[in-house]
Amino acid sequence: MKRTAPKTTSPGTKLVCQNKKARHDYFIVEEMEAGLVLKGTEVKSLRLGRANLKDSYAKIQKGEVWVHNAHIAEYPFSHYGNHDPTRPRKLLLHASEIKRLIGKTQKSGLTLIPLSIYFSHGKAKMKVALARGKKKYDKRESIKRRDQKRDMEREMK
Repeated sequence: MKRTAPKTTSPGTKLVCQNKKARHDYFIVEEMEAGLVLKGTEVKSLRLGRANLKDSYAKIQKGEVWVHNAHIAEYPFSHYGNHDPTRPRKLLLHASEIKRLIGKTQKSGLTLIPLSIYFSHGKAKMKVALARGKKKYDKRESIKRRDQKRDMEREMK
């Protein structure tokens, strides 16, 4: 198994994985950092960089925030006691933040989506965003804008 070093974003922070599709499918309104409740084999697997947030989403249930469909692969060196790769995982947020999220998701029609998983000073964190879904024409517009920007940068060189 080939092991690659995780990308570093800032001092004391190591990026494990990103949800690249999220910025394509959603308008990001607000981002926040949350802790993750993980099992031991999940942490070891994350340190190897074996995670995927492609179709994951967050839900508020009974006053707690849970992430669903976040895939953290099984730890390859564990013989027993391994975890379920797509089990729901609890996010650690302050009660005031959860209340504010409940209000925004119910009234404004916003969605909670995970953007990235990273280690900050040895602790596993997840960046979660309040987002509004893009329509098909919005996606086309953002692709068009990105291509124009890229062409303009090429001409400047």
